[in-house]
Amino acid sequence: MEITGVEEVRGQAFSRRRRVGILLICSMSLLIVSLDVTIVNIALPSIGHDFGATLSGLQWTIDAYTLVLASFLMLSGSTADRLGRRRTFIIGLSAFVIGSLLCSAAPNLALLVIFRMLQALGGSMLNPVAMSIITNTFTDPKERAQAIGVWAAVLGVSMALGPVIGGLLVQSVGWRSIFWINVPIGLVAIVLALRFIPESKALVARKVDAVGQCLVIILLASLTYGIIEAPSHGWASESTLAVFTCSLVSFFGFLYWEKRSPEPLIDLRFFRSVPFSSATLIAVASFSCLGGFLFLNTIYLQEVRGLSPLGAGVDTLPMAAMTMMLPPLSGRIVGHRGGRLLLFLAGTGLAVSSLMLVRLSASTPFTWLFLAYVIFGVGFGFVNAPITHAAVSGMPRAQAGVAAAIASTSRQIGSTLGVAVVGALVTSKFHSSKVDFAVATRAGWWVLTGCGLAVLLLGLTGTTKWALATAHRTAEDLNPEYFEGRL
Repeated sequence: MEITGVEEVRGQAFSRRRRVGILLICSMSLLIVSLDVTIVNIALPSIGHDFGATLSGLQWTIDAYTLVLASFLMLSGSTADRLGRRRTFIIGLSAFVIGSLLCSAAPNLALLVIFRMLQALGGSMLNPVAMSIITNTFTDPKERAQAIGVWAAVLGVSMALGPVIGGLLVQSVGWRSIFWINVPIGLVAIVLALRFIPESKALVARKVDAVGQCLVIILLASLTYGIIEAPSHGWASESTLAVFTCSLVSFFGFLYWEKRSPEPLIDLRFFRSVPFSSATLIAVASFSCLGGFLFLNTIYLQEVRGLSPLGAGVDTLPMAAMTMMLPPLSGRIVGHRGGRLLLFLAGTGLAVSSLMLVRLSASTPFTWLFLAYVIFGVGFGFVNAPITHAAVSGMPRAQAGVAAAIASTSRQIGSTLGVAVVGALVTSKFHSSKVDFAVATRAGWWVLTGCGLAVLLLGLTGTTKWALATAHRTAEDLNPEYFEGRL
């Protein structure tokens, strides 16, 4: 999504009070989008019992949401350029509120999944547009990094509030009530956006890359479907192989088309920047850890340890508290020292905590779980600000919105794959041998440990002097006039 020079001047003219207000309004959209994931996770066992759902059915309850988010984030960005960012933002909030109300009334699992997709379609219009507004509003690099830290902290707030509020609602009112919480927040955000966020459009809006968009949807949908359903159909079955072949063909087809499209959905030149490429992969790996962690732990605490929904939510608070408290600090550190140290700590925390849960059993001491949850929260609490900072680092603001949107898409792809992969491994273990859920999760924890190590290695690689030089060259190639002082 392009941010024009005219809009940059307007962003600089905002008073600090106005800038902070815009940041808070935009953060409300992130709150309801991310809050929905944590709340629904805590309600999964109750939803499964009510609808008689299989484990793969519960996976779709989560992945239908993140899959649609990942598929339409980029399209929503170009739509905002044409229709106006505030208008798109408000349409997204409205769709999310309506989808939430429909989810609360869903009579069966199939319709719940469909209504979750409507929620996600609205959600896809929120985060990339909000981040575009933030990056244009906060023009000073240090102030922008701090704003991104606050933005990332909202994710921590949602993780802290989600399990407890969700557990309380599920236990006292029922799982349908978890979708009601989005309604008042969404309505307040709509009113405030109309009042305080100025309308903006790109002077020359990017055309919709319909072919690229369709290929992205086919790629993500077929890959997710193949992973989730393979344990039931067989990994070597004709249907599974056909679906994975479809994923592979659509992937290479996407690369071929994007190189030749005059206005591609994703400009592949972005990936010449090592920090940007590293940030994209770090987002996938770290959010795979988060998605897998929430999915496995929610079911483990309620189905294996026998905790109530509220009890399970309270037990995950150590992780959520760290994820809530650390992003503001992370944003300040990134603004002054860069993201290298934080990515090292993030990768180490995610890998160590996942490794601690590899030997999970029905009798694992709660003190051990508490320590693992705290370490995971530290790791994830440090990762978000450096991801976004690395994605937009060195880029002129004309490309910052697109870079941030790709990073957001990568986060959702990671969440989708995390749930799909660990759920498929658990299901495969159930099919091959009769073990309890805790034992069946061990392969999943090994995968999440590998994801944590990937964050560590990519973080070290993407913050070297050589890597930062590639970011500068890429930014200059994308917008040479910016560096020649003509903008």
